[in-house]
Amino acid sequence: MSLNKDEITHYSRHLLLEEVGKSGQEKLKSSSVLIIGGGGLGCPAALYLAAAGVGKLGIIDFDTVDVSNLQRQIAFSYDDVGKPKAEQLKARLQGINPHIQIVTYQDRFGIDNAEMLFNEYDVVVDGCDNFGTRYLSNDTSFFTKTPLIFGAIHRFQGQMSVFNQTQESPCYRCLFPEPPDAGSIPNCAEAGVIGVLPGVVGSIQATEAIKVLLGLGESLSGRFMTYDAMTMRFSEFKLGKNPGCPLCGEKTTIKELKETELLCASQQIQNDDVAPADLAVEMQSSDKIYLIDVREEFEWDICKLQDSNQIPLRMIEDVASVLPKDKDIVIYCHHGIRSRQAIEMLKKHGLKNLRNLTGGISQWAEEVDTDMPQY
Repeated sequence: MSLNKDEITHYSRHLLLEEVGKSGQEKLKSSSVLIIGGGGLGCPAALYLAAAGVGKLGIIDFDTVDVSNLQRQIAFSYDDVGKPKAEQLKARLQGINPHIQIVTYQDRFGIDNAEMLFNEYDVVVDGCDNFGTRYLSNDTSFFTKTPLIFGAIHRFQGQMSVFNQTQESPCYRCLFPEPPDAGSIPNCAEAGVIGVLPGVVGSIQATEAIKVLLGLGESLSGRFMTYDAMTMRFSEFKLGKNPGCPLCGEKTTIKELKETELLCASQQIQNDDVAPADLAVEMQSSDKIYLIDVREEFEWDICKLQDSNQIPLRMIEDVASVLPKDKDIVIYCHHGIRSRQAIEMLKKHGLKNLRNLTGGISQWAEEVDTDMPQY
């Protein structure tokens, strides 16, 4: 695919690179990349791939823009809040580069569309935020022989690699054969993530996608890179194909695509959960409710429930013996992960009258006290 006059100007800095040149830029123009997720990783990856001139970009994301996204999802603004991420990202990319095709899928990436989507693109950038999608994208990449540009973020740390680039390349399951226990899965809403981190990781993903498309340099295939923003250090280790891998090893046990829904602790409903609306009613009619907030003090300063007692999770076992046994203890945190952990700790100390506030103070703010600040 030849370049027109405007494109030659747009990509002039690429054309000056001997390793890219006109032929390389034309190859990018004839290439396609699918981006799973238009969030923290998807935004910077999409921005740079669009600017670089990848001819066809696909974006699959069923979510809408939320105010809390703006701290790290740099393609969006306050004007986009409440609107579909995929469409708003498309509009932003078209403003950056009108010479490329952008296809949006306002749908959930799942087993029903995974293989079809991967077969339509040369490379896939994994910008998902959950383990279920991560394993599905890896397995689909292996079965369709589509290189997968992996990225993940958590708090101040990022992970990057390229999986299934060739038949000899390792896959994600070579390192992590099976998903973690659902109750141990964190999310960035509970654990937090520094806003600039996805920019670093997403930019590296875009770099790796371009290198794979053009056959340039040495990709991250066979290497697993980590980035620690707190120490400003990149580290890596060699990752070879694992003979015991259940997907691509010598004795495979995974023969076809399967989808596993892995819920983080805040999404799991337990028998001892109490909904915010129900607790609000109880609090008006009962004096036996004893509220415990297991968040940290800096979170307590942002918002809290009236008459609650602040006991950080790290101290909860230290006070187990003095907690009231004649009260109905309700524990809450930000989204419900730490409070669930607190209940399990206190059960080991013999306490039985324990309940967990579903969705934490975040869900309380959404359903009961809409004037309460959210973070």
